Amino acid sequence: MTAVLVVGAGFAGLGAAIRLRQAGIDDFVILERGTEVGGTWRDNTYPGAACDIPSLLYSYSFAPLPEWSRAYSGSAEILRYINHIVDRFELRPHIRFGADVTGLAFDEDTGAWTADTADGRVFTARTAIMAAGPLSNASFPELRGIDSYTGHKIHSARWDHDYDPAGQRVAVIGTGASAVQIIPELVGKASGVKVFQRTPGWVLPRLNHRHPAWLKAVFRRHPGVQDLARQAWFWGHEAVALGLVWDTVFTRGVETAARINLRRQVRDPWLRRQLTPDYRAGCKRMLMTSDYYPALQRENCKLITWPIATLCPDGIRTADGIEHHVDCIVFATGFDVCKTGTPFPITGLGGRKLHDEWSRGARAYKSVSVSGYPNLFLIFGPNSGPGHNSALLYMESQIDYAVRAVRLILDRDLRAFDVRQESQDSFNRNLQKRLARTTWNSGCRSWYLTEDGYNATMFPGFATQFARQMATLDLGDYHLDRRSTLAK
Repeated sequence: MTAVLVVGAGFAGLGAAIRLRQAGIDDFVILERGTEVGGTWRDNTYPGAACDIPSLLYSYSFAPLPEWSRAYSGSAEILRYINHIVDRFELRPHIRFGADVTGLAFDEDTGAWTADTADGRVFTARTAIMAAGPLSNASFPELRGIDSYTGHKIHSARWDHDYDPAGQRVAVIGTGASAVQIIPELVGKASGVKVFQRTPGWVLPRLNHRHPAWLKAVFRRHPGVQDLARQAWFWGHEAVALGLVWDTVFTRGVETAARINLRRQVRDPWLRRQLTPDYRAGCKRMLMTSDYYPALQRENCKLITWPIATLCPDGIRTADGIEHHVDCIVFATGFDVCKTGTPFPITGLGGRKLHDEWSRGARAYKSVSVSGYPNLFLIFGPNSGPGHNSALLYMESQIDYAVRAVRLILDRDLRAFDVRQESQDSFNRNLQKRLARTTWNSGCRSWYLTEDGYNATMFPGFATQFARQMATLDLGDYHLDRRSTLAK
């Protein structure tokens, strides 16, 4: 029996593996459904794919890289970084590729987790770390008539690199974070691009300066300088929370900056009106791009704001009755984020199913533990999403919490380490009260919320607050079983 099963070889799973090794735990297996590491950054290879968080922050503090080429890196460079840390920390022998987990179940008699995979393999371990990530699954949206369309269909998260848009008429459905990166690339190649917008987003410019050779040399020779630069980026982003997480006077400042950016880049008053949101900045994800507005104003690009009525064999019909004939439709419609379920069945004590318990919204204790599922830890679990800073900062805090718990289970030879239901309930009551005062819960529709408005995604505070929350492993909030039966 293995000590630890890690599900997923993206940033979360690999970070967990590194910290396990640094804690002296080498008996672990990483289950990865793909044939390569990388998760989201392996799968998202659409034209223009990049991160909207600075590279010095979008990397682990325990695995810095002096060689970042620019302030904001593209997907290929991020994927190289991921492979770099895999090799640097010698993780490949621990990875089982092609291991698509179809179920995870806890055995009350042995106190072990068993993972079944699609190819029939079975893996058993004393503890399990779920690191599949919220942005790991994507599918075409449920649009009327989607199966009737006879042209080419591409999802942004599963890009078809064999398709050449040169000289083609292309439609893009969506104007979110992926879309605003894709659209400028398509406009530069296609004969015509029609952008179908449901809701405009707040846009700020992304100042993506290059890192000159001398700066990389300084980072290489003096790691403390790179750490200072990382801290500068960190505190700058922390300050932004005052305008994006809560509706404050700083929110008006963010909106004013975005309106100035819109006016500076878009001359046409009617187009500016169509691109101006009617919700508070921060309620939806901020868009960081300097290329999107100029692309929309190119002669071969047109913004469509009428709702989509149906897809038809030759294209898209909007609510005004116009049929837009296109050769290809790009669906930049986001991911299948598990706010109300799990990516595969997870079975806990007494046969309880986590999918059922999360049917009205995912809940956890400190985002990492769920009552009734002993020895299981979630990375980037419920309510651990940031709206202003790097997701990897939040992951680090969760990873270190989970590794401390795993170390405790192994050192004390525990059969079960299970968070108390009352502790979990109390934590979530307080969390939802705090979320009610945030911009995310201020009335707009976003992927942060369930259909009935429950926020299972975001953390209502600063990254420093999240880190402080995760810094303490309070054993009083857990059942610890050292006997032959579970102490429930």
